[in-house]
Parts: sequence; structure tokens; C-alpha cells
Amino acid sequence: MKAVILVGGLGTRLRPLTLHTPKSMVPVLNVPFLEHVLKRLTDYGVREAVLALSHLAPAVESYFGDGRALGMDLKYVVEPSPLGTAGAARNALGHIREACLIMNGDIFTGLDIATMQESHKAHRAKVSIALTAVDNPCAYGLVETNKDGRVRRFLEKPSAQEVTTNLINAGTYIVEPDVLSAIPADTVMSFERDVFPALLTRGKPIFSFADTSYWMDIGTPAKYHQLNRDLLYKRAFSSPGGQAVHNQPEIHPTARLQGPVLLGDGCCIGEGVVISGPTVIGPQCRLEAGAIVSDAIIWHNVAVGAGGSIEGSVVGHNCTLGSGTRLSDCIVGDHIVLPRDYCQTGGQIWPGLA
Repeated sequence: MKAVILVGGLGTRLRPLTLHTPKSMVPVLNVPFLEHVLKRLTDYGVREAVLALSHLAPAVESYFGDGRALGMDLKYVVEPSPLGTAGAARNALGHIREACLIMNGDIFTGLDIATMQESHKAHRAKVSIALTAVDNPCAYGLVETNKDGRVRRFLEKPSAQEVTTNLINAGTYIVEPDVLSAIPADTVMSFERDVFPALLTRGKPIFSFADTSYWMDIGTPAKYHQLNRDLLYKRAFSSPGGQAVHNQPEIHPTARLQGPVLLGDGCCIGEGVVISGPTVIGPQCRLEAGAIVSDAIIWHNVAVGAGGSIEGSVVGHNCTLGSGTRLSDCIVGDHIVLPRDYCQTGGQIWPGLA
């Protein structure tokens, strides 16, 4: 079975982290998020995938190429302007000849794809939709089903009074090719709001596949941060493979690493530095004497000055944080230079605003 992965979103809610980095390429345990997704697919024998791109497409193509390094055959379709989930998937129709897996590109899931495919065939469904349970479905699209799993109704982002189930659309589908071919080309359309409800109206069989495995969408900084925590604590499964390590971290003998900590290639950890997990520090980062880092995600090539403190924060690529900097619960964009003794609690730091 081929997969179509929708990775053209602007990542607006993740800004400023996604000003220069596509949402699908934000690092998770120092590996682009999409690499985790693709490796998970290969675990289930998926060897061909089409990446539906738009925003910052060249960054994705240049990193993954033809997919051979991951044991996959990757193809790319690029939309000049966003066409919605269904419109983007329709662009991949030239590569699809049979039922295919379609995934939102910001979902990390342990979904059993093989069993979902078996269920799809057994029900002779036009569409199968993975469902997952959440505590508060109001931010998502809930899906009502019959006892046999056949979908009765969709309700996008319901009010609290409208909630009838905690099962939501988990952003992963198996779709027959004639469903895709019926979508008008170059037309903005949504699976959730347009295509699936129209199929229900026409009496076409749409079935659910309820799944209890780990599920997280990384659409917000809080959820992105939580996924890294969960992976460090092994609450979620992944097999990303990652890049070869050419230059092991340099760690001063007086530095202390506590709890789950991941250090990238070529890091330099100075005298008396304390790093408390769950923390991920990317390649080529430098933490100078006495710096303290806890519950943080630091991307590539970041310098933290002597005595600096980074807590509960995410710091983008190529930043320089002056000596004595204090950041707590902040989101820091790329290429930020903070002066000595800069302090901030909460909020975002954008280029030009620090």
C-alpha cells in the first residue's frame, strides 16, 4: 500500500519555530519529525509514499531526496497555494492506482496500519478513518459511529454541549482511488468538511478504526514539546534511525547530566554545566561554564553563555544567548541573539523583537 502524507501546512501555530523550518521538519529527538513518520511506515511494510508539499517544499525534498536512505521510494507533488487536505491529496492521484493510506503530516501515532488495512478490506469501505480518544474533543472533529463501526456523522470542533463521544478523527485514512478522482482538480477542499460528509449523504460506506495507541498532533509548541518528553521517557514508540554521529559530544568532567538527556553530534558542554531531563540538545551546541538547562529543546548550533538558565523552553536554530540569560517557558525563533543577563518568562521571542 502506498501512503500520501500531507505536509504542506504553514505551521502557523508553531511560529516562530516554523518561520524558516517546515512543520514536518521540526526536530524531534534531533531528527526531523517527518523522518519518524516515514520510518514508522516502513515498519509496516509501506515502501512508497507521496509527499504533498507547499510551504518551504525545497527543504523537505533536499533532505529526503528519493527516499532510498530510508528504504522508501518517495515522490513529491507541490501545490502552488494551499488546497486543503482533500485538494492536496487529489494532487497525488497520478501516483495512486489502489486504496492508499493518507495521513496528516503533523500526527505522531502508533496506529496499527496493517490491522486497519484488514478492517478496510473486510468492510469493503470507500473510506476508513482512524479514531482516537481524547479528553477534550472540542478542538478536533468528533466522529459518531454505529455499533459495527460504520460512521453516522461528523462534527467539526463541537461546542461542549454538542459532544456525544470522545472519539475524534485521528488524521489517518485509507481511501479508495475513486474517492480521490471525484475531487475536482485545483480546488480547495477538505476531507473532514467536504468530502467525507458528502460521501455519507450519498450512502457510501465509511468505517471507523478505533485505536488506543499513542497519538499526538504537534500543531502547537506545547504538544511539540510534550512529544519530545514522551519519547525521552519512552511513553511513545519510534524507530527514526537518525543521522550518523561523526563527532561525539565533548562533556567537561564536572558537568552533570540528570534524567533523560539527548545530546547531538559535536556538542560542547562546559565546566559545571547542569542539564536536567527531559532535555534534547541539538548538534553543534555550546553550553558555557555554569549554564543550567532543564526540560528544554534546543535546536542546532545554539550557544548558551556562562551562567545562563534555560527552563521549559524551546530554542530554534543558530541562536546566541548571552551570559546570564534567563529563559523560562519561552519559545525562541531562529537566529536570535540575546544580550547579557536577558530575562523572560513565558511568551515568544521573534527575530528583531529581542
